[in-house]
Amino acid sequence: MSRRGLITLPPTRWDLVLSRVCARAATPKLERTLRVVTWLADEKIVLGATLLFWTYARLSRRDIEIARRADHMLCCVALAGLLPHLFKRLVDRKRPDRVVVHGRRHGIPRSGNARDSFPSGHALHLGAIAGSVARFCPARFRRFVWPSIAALAATRILLLAHYLSDVVAGLGLGVALDWVVGRLFSEGHAASSHAQYGSRVEDLT
Repeated sequence: MSRRGLITLPPTRWDLVLSRVCARAATPKLERTLRVVTWLADEKIVLGATLLFWTYARLSRRDIEIARRADHMLCCVALAGLLPHLFKRLVDRKRPDRVVVHGRRHGIPRSGNARDSFPSGHALHLGAIAGSVARFCPARFRRFVWPSIAALAATRILLLAHYLSDVVAGLGLGVALDWVVGRLFSEGHAASSHAQYGSRVEDLT
């Protein structure tokens, strides 16, 4: 039996229009391809890749700034894993693959819990790491980061796992999370630097 959230959030008119267009365009081959692509933004894959990078950055000890950025990225990904579960306990929204798909599914998969549409966890993870990825990328590749993030997030709409507003909300929450974590890390670094400076002054006197 599907769990219901505390707040029922119906899809918007444009959510339904876009989902119906995607349902009509679906083919088994297209859906199989999309399922492979969307896997790149899966919570476990993102967390695993971030952990590997964080371990490398911490063990190499070549650049303290890269290590701090890796800490920031790992914190964002860890929190991004918690937020969708919190929201999905609060918000009840039926997934589009249960609402607009009737009869033959043409390869459209049944995604997760039927009432866990809002927000998109994949999109939230992507929004949370986008800033870090852009900061680590060479300058010439940075302009491709957000188009790639948006394309990956859009697979959730094409698979009818989420509505457009679910994906937009997920990306927005991820970006907000990245900003908050960045502020906290900056304040912590400033406080640490100030304390170290004070300690040096005391040693000199």
